[in-house]
Amino acid sequence: MTKEEVINILYEKYIRPTENKKNCYIGVEIEMPIVNLEHKAVDFDTVHKLTDVFLKEFHFTPTGIDEQGHIYSALNKENGDVFSYDCSYNNMEFSFGRESELHTIYGRFRRYYDFVQEYFRPYHYTLTGMGINPNRMVNNNVPIENGRYKMLFHHLSSFSKYDCLPMYFHHYPQFGMFSSASQVQLDVTKEKLPEVISTFNQLEPVKALLFSNSVLLGENEELLCSRDMLWENSTHGINPHNIGMYDCELNSTDDILNYISTTAIYCAERDGKYLNFPPVNILEYFDLESITGEYLENDEIHSMTFQPKKEDIAYLRTFKFEDLTFRGTIEFRSCCCQPISDVMTVSAFHLGLLDKTKELKNLMEKDRSLYNNGYNAVELRKQLVNRHKPAYIDIDGLYDLAKSVLDLCKRGLKERGFGEEIYIEPLYERVKSRMNPAEAMLERLKNGTHIDDIIKDYGR
Repeated sequence: MTKEEVINILYEKYIRPTENKKNCYIGVEIEMPIVNLEHKAVDFDTVHKLTDVFLKEFHFTPTGIDEQGHIYSALNKENGDVFSYDCSYNNMEFSFGRESELHTIYGRFRRYYDFVQEYFRPYHYTLTGMGINPNRMVNNNVPIENGRYKMLFHHLSSFSKYDCLPMYFHHYPQFGMFSSASQVQLDVTKEKLPEVISTFNQLEPVKALLFSNSVLLGENEELLCSRDMLWENSTHGINPHNIGMYDCELNSTDDILNYISTTAIYCAERDGKYLNFPPVNILEYFDLESITGEYLENDEIHSMTFQPKKEDIAYLRTFKFEDLTFRGTIEFRSCCCQPISDVMTVSAFHLGLLDKTKELKNLMEKDRSLYNNGYNAVELRKQLVNRHKPAYIDIDGLYDLAKSVLDLCKRGLKERGFGEEIYIEPLYERVKSRMNPAEAMLERLKNGTHIDDIIKDYGR
C-alpha cells in the first residue's frame, strides 16, 4: 500500500468526521480510584454487587462481560452514558453521552456518584478524586479478565524485550490499574483542527501547573503528575509520537495526517482474538506481507501470523495529550482525576478556551515568565510536573500567566451563556494559593494530616 493510500485511509478516519460540523458537543470521561479505607485490597465481589444494583437503579444495559461473567461496562441507551471499569475493577469510570452544556452532565455525575458512595459506605469503601490510587501497593492490580485488557497488560509487561532501545522503561506495567484521569472530548471543525491542536499543545505546561494530581506516595513525591511518565516510559512510548505532546508545528490538516502516519500500531483482531505485536509504524505495517502477533487462550499465550488489511486502521491507538479521534473530536487527555468538588474543572477549562485559541496563542507568545527562556513546550511540561520549579522561572509571572489564561477561559464560558463559568472558580483558588491538588496533598501530609482524611476530603 502506498503512502498516499494510507494517508487517504487516515483522512477518512480522522479528518472526514470533522467536515460540516455545526454544533459543539461535549463528551466527558471521569475515572476514579476505588479505595478500601481499611487499607486492604478492594474485594472485587463487592464491586460486582455494586455494579448489579447500579445498573438496575439507572437502567443501564450490559455491553461488556468478562470471562468470569462479571459486567465491566454498561450503557444507558436513553442518554448515551457508559458505566465501566477501566483496566481493572479498582478503577471506576463514568463516560457521559454528548451534551451541549455542562450542567446536565454534572447533574448526572452527582446522581451516579452519590449512589455509589452510599452503597460503598457500609463496606468502608469510597471513591475519591486522586490520579493515583493511594492503596496501589495493597490492591490486587490485575487486569479485567477479557482478551483486550489481559493482552494490553501483556504488551505493557513486555518492556524487558526492548533492552536494545535507547529509552528508560519504568517498572509499572500495571499502571492503568491504579491511575485515573479526567478527559473531555470537544467537537472541532476541520478548519480549526491545526490551530486548536497547536495552541492547546503550547498550553500544556500551564495545565501541569493547575491540574497535577498523581503522586506516587512513598516513592516519588517530587513528581506531581506521574501520569506523564507512566505513559511515556512504557511500551506505549516506544514510538514517542504515540504519546504525550507534539514537538513540531502543525499548520494544516496535511501536517496532522503526516504526523499520524508516523505513529505505530501494536494490536489488531482476527477470528475474535485480540492480538498484540511489537509496535510498527503504520506505513510500514501496511507494507508487510504478514505479521506475527500473540493472543491469550486458556490463560496461555499463543502466536498467530496474519496479513495486515486496511480495516486494521481501527486499531491504531494513540494517546496524545490532544488526540484527534474517529468521532470528529479532539480528546484532551493530559489531566489527572481531580478532587470531586472540582470534578468539572477540566471540562470547563477546555470548553471555555476552545473558541479563544487566537487570543490564547497571542497571550503565550507575549509571555516572558515561562516561554522565551530557551525551552520549548515539551520541555516546559516536563519541568512543571515536578514539585520544585527551575530557578529561571519568574514564579509571580507564571501565576499571572495562569490567571490570564483563566480570565480568558471565563470570558469564553460567559459568552456561551449557560453559567458554566462557576466550574472554573476552584482554579482561581489554586492560582491564589499557588498549589495544585498534588501540592496541597503533600503539604497537608507534611503538616501531619492523615492520608485517610485527604482521601475523604478529595472524595467530597
